[in-house]
Amino acid sequence: MTTALTITALPYSSDPLALFARLRKRPGAVLLDSGRPVASGRYDILSSDPLATLEITPTGHPVFSSAQLQLPAKFSDIDGNTAANSFALQEWLLAQLPSTQVDSELPFLGGLIGYWSYDLGRNNLAVSSQHPSATALPLARLGLYDWCITIDHEQRQAWLVASPLRQQQVTEWLAQPLDEGNAPFSLTSAFQAELSQAHYTERFDAVQRYIRAGDCYQINLAQRFSARYQGDEWQAYLRLRNATPTPFSGFMAWKNQAVLSLSPERFIRCRDGLVETRPIKGTRPRGSSQEEDRTLAEELLSSTKDRAENVMIVDLLRNDLGRVCTPGTIRVPQLCQLESYPNVHHLVSVVQGQLADNHSPLSLLTAASPGGSITGAPKIRAMQIIDELEPCQRSVYCGSLGYLDTRGSMDTSIAIRTMVADAGTLHVWGGGGLVADSKAEEEYIETLDKIRHLIGALE
Repeated sequence: MTTALTITALPYSSDPLALFARLRKRPGAVLLDSGRPVASGRYDILSSDPLATLEITPTGHPVFSSAQLQLPAKFSDIDGNTAANSFALQEWLLAQLPSTQVDSELPFLGGLIGYWSYDLGRNNLAVSSQHPSATALPLARLGLYDWCITIDHEQRQAWLVASPLRQQQVTEWLAQPLDEGNAPFSLTSAFQAELSQAHYTERFDAVQRYIRAGDCYQINLAQRFSARYQGDEWQAYLRLRNATPTPFSGFMAWKNQAVLSLSPERFIRCRDGLVETRPIKGTRPRGSSQEEDRTLAEELLSSTKDRAENVMIVDLLRNDLGRVCTPGTIRVPQLCQLESYPNVHHLVSVVQGQLADNHSPLSLLTAASPGGSITGAPKIRAMQIIDELEPCQRSVYCGSLGYLDTRGSMDTSIAIRTMVADAGTLHVWGGGGLVADSKAEEEYIETLDKIRHLIGALE
């Protein structure tokens, strides 16, 4: 069955926020935000009112809601010890959208949008956790969307992709008066670190012992900060975005929970079978003057330690992609290139490959999750050590936000620089890769540098 999708031109705007403000209170409203006009992303994708919503509970069971679709009985008893079946369920859900014959270069013509948590990927690799979940958020929350507004900042164009019925509905929603009735956002307590510097250093020392013993080469060790808040999470997102716009940002809110992501890092992009991942390893803060800023950037570029850290993760990702890509197609067109953001400089590499014919983008996501840049190497042992040393599970942090289109196009982020709102508490994590010549105080300060702008924007 095919559907009569139409692609209708809309007035272009370099800023998607005002447009999304008119949709954000609708069920399942979601924004994938490229950070323009400051950041370098190309597409913004906005939608709401999904045909179905799928949540995977912390025990691995699906919570499925839809007025139009019926969940097959075979998915009603998912094994709580593995996430593999949850990906099969997502494949089924994606197949429920009618096929379309529209020929378009736009990245999304309908499909799944949402998040896949770090803990979903951990479960899929059968790495158990001895700690409680940091939040009550599900392991994944995905909507099946049959329409979207896409803003293309390279072509300076905007488009509404929808069936004629959806087009009429969206036009009516956008024409309604803007509802700004939510209470103003404010923190009601300061952010508190879960670990003191002394406790972080104890865990740093444990990582060094594991490295010397040969258990691992690198561990991405993170710490969590939490604060109580009241009011509108969207207003918090606007503050965060103003402080540090990034090309892989996103916002979604439901009930008393929300995800506010200001990520600079792409996880996996798949388009026409070409797979690309962009790991970040190596960080310096921005300087207070042009001279200091340039010195910090040059220091990062010349750092043997940071380059080695980046190359380790490139090798890990080459292996992950090699599990689902055609042999001989994996390549590294960019290694340790400097990219600068409002609060930090980073070293960024690019790994590419060609997806094998017998694999889907979702199987690619399964094979590579969680991203190697936020686990360490080797991945399984690194994740076991992370669970031993970090006091709680990671939730959405270090998972992925993004979309999967019905045609097989996919783009996802690594959910770093990400705040998770849950029942009046905001959580944010800062972490970094530890290797043999890392220094405890420098690494501790780096975890603070990565989230300082986010916390400062809300305080």
